[in-house]
Amino acid sequence: MSIEKIIVPLDVPTEAAAIALIDKLPQIIWWKVGLELFVNCGPEIISILKQRQKRIFLDLKFHDIPNTVAGACQAAAKYGVDLLTIHATAGRVALTAAQEAIREEAQTTGKNLPRLIGITVLTSLTSRDITFDLKIPLELPEYALQMALLAQETGLSGAVCSPQEVEHLRRVCGDDFVLVCPGIRPTGAELGDQRRSLTPAQAIQAGADYLVIGRPITAANDPKEALERICTEIEVKSKKN
Repeated sequence: MSIEKIIVPLDVPTEAAAIALIDKLPQIIWWKVGLELFVNCGPEIISILKQRQKRIFLDLKFHDIPNTVAGACQAAAKYGVDLLTIHATAGRVALTAAQEAIREEAQTTGKNLPRLIGITVLTSLTSRDITFDLKIPLELPEYALQMALLAQETGLSGAVCSPQEVEHLRRVCGDDFVLVCPGIRPTGAELGDQRRSLTPAQAIQAGADYLVIGRPITAANDPKEALERICTEIEVKSKKN
């Protein structure tokens, strides 16, 4: 069960490096294609993942005026990905336009509708960043909740949030709202640039649907062993609770 909740990011610069990582972890169902790989390789990597019957989280974090994000989301929907991201801070009109564009594309082509999810607050940001640099008057957890609610109100399927906010968002937004948590770090792992992190087991217990776990797996000497260790940690903690 735990393996189905783990999304591994293909945060590598080349198609060859991406394929090598996919080959090392054949048991992984979900893969994330982000900006670095997509800009370097284009949509070919999506075709490769689909040929291998993988599920795809296309994490391009669209953020622009309504017409532009609608066009981008409509184009992305043609790839047949499973999850697609847009910044909730693009605003109500843009979020609505993006969701409608995806729906229209799915109806026209007959392809499955990607689930559009809203980015709330990047996990690299801290409360201090929010207050002093971005000049946002709300406390970070409240601001993340407001962004998630905006995504929900405009018809999006879910949100991306740090694991530290997921329990509150789950309670307010309900069980049908998909919550994806990056910034996950297993017990003993270095945080890196993640500032609002929890362990995989803690995030699952708090209500996360999916966990994006990158460097603790992909940068490990033995990625397969690291993945198995994380799955075991989740299962053991779940049984204790």
